[in-house]
Amino acid sequence: MKIRTLIFLLAVITCSMGLAQTVPGDSAAAEDFKPASTNQPGREFPQVNSEGRVRARISAPEAVRVQLDISAVKYDLTKDENGVWTGDSDPQDEGFHYYQLWIDGAAVPDPGSLYFYGASRWGSGIDIPAQDQDFYALRNVPHGQIREQLYFSKSNDTMRRCFVYTPPGYDTDISMRYPVLYLQHGGGEDETGWPNQGKTNLIMDNLIAEGRARSFIIVMDNGTWRWPENVPRPKPGERPSGPWPPKGWADGFMKTLLEDIIPMIDSNYRTLADPEHRAMAGLSMGGMQTRVITLAHPELFSYIGMFSGGSISPEDVKNAPGFKENIKLVFVSYGSHELENPRRGFGGDPKANTGALEEMGIKTHFYVSPNTAHEWQSWRRGLHEFATYLFQE
Repeated sequence: MKIRTLIFLLAVITCSMGLAQTVPGDSAAAEDFKPASTNQPGREFPQVNSEGRVRARISAPEAVRVQLDISAVKYDLTKDENGVWTGDSDPQDEGFHYYQLWIDGAAVPDPGSLYFYGASRWGSGIDIPAQDQDFYALRNVPHGQIREQLYFSKSNDTMRRCFVYTPPGYDTDISMRYPVLYLQHGGGEDETGWPNQGKTNLIMDNLIAEGRARSFIIVMDNGTWRWPENVPRPKPGERPSGPWPPKGWADGFMKTLLEDIIPMIDSNYRTLADPEHRAMAGLSMGGMQTRVITLAHPELFSYIGMFSGGSISPEDVKNAPGFKENIKLVFVSYGSHELENPRRGFGGDPKANTGALEEMGIKTHFYVSPNTAHEWQSWRRGLHEFATYLFQE
């Protein structure tokens, strides 16, 4: 009987240990938390520690349950005698993450964080310090500008906005003309993504100061797309059937880019307005748009970059007359965790596809961001790497 009891107790203890290990945020955290760099001025929370854990805190005396929601995991916060809720996440990947708080079932932004547009709404974001963050740090080097450009789109019959990075010295030497990179955001984001979350200007300023990249203009526009009118729309909650994205999904932005954005930029900025000095790149959805547009119009671009946004296969090239002759570089990058867990839309093995293009005589480069997934640190690193290859005739 005693043996049976002992076995039972050991089983209970083992089971309890297993359950405890599955509870998020339950292990002891290193108590070296500091306010996040993405906090609103003067706000002490959220905080980040040396392990990459996020500590959230909010006063909600009448709330029954409060949770921190980050990286698709919810962590329960604990209420003190003053009605202040506090709790920690598990260690997060380096770099930027969207997050939110849940208060009695309602998702709300954290009042301590700056707000960023992602997941199709303005909400909270936090930067986890990275070992290589110096490449997008604000340094004492010559700086370019991010300009807000308003323009009328004839193809959409509406006013639009984009952001334009002009490199250091753009306003000093007015005889100088520059190549242009058209750089697109991901799904659920907008034209503010690359200037804010992506830190595009700081990446470029630092590369140019180090002599590792040529000075060029970067245009960041809104590539949000609508469901094609000639494709049946799925019912709410229903998974779309057939190819994804649906056929014709990128046609609207392609028309806007070709008929409005490129002509407007060439008319208002000192560009080298020819295909050899024009590039297109994007992250996730923006990378997929880049793929569609450059395959359809290889005569307009020379450099292509796709960050976590699929790849170009030999079959794609065979069906795109002029691609092999006109394109000087196909750059593809992913976070290492993405390659461990492929997402829908890869369109085959991206590394194998990129290697096959190299064998066809097309210059390529495949880059992997270490220890990151489908997130901004992967894309910051992708841009940082890609920019060193651009317009280096």
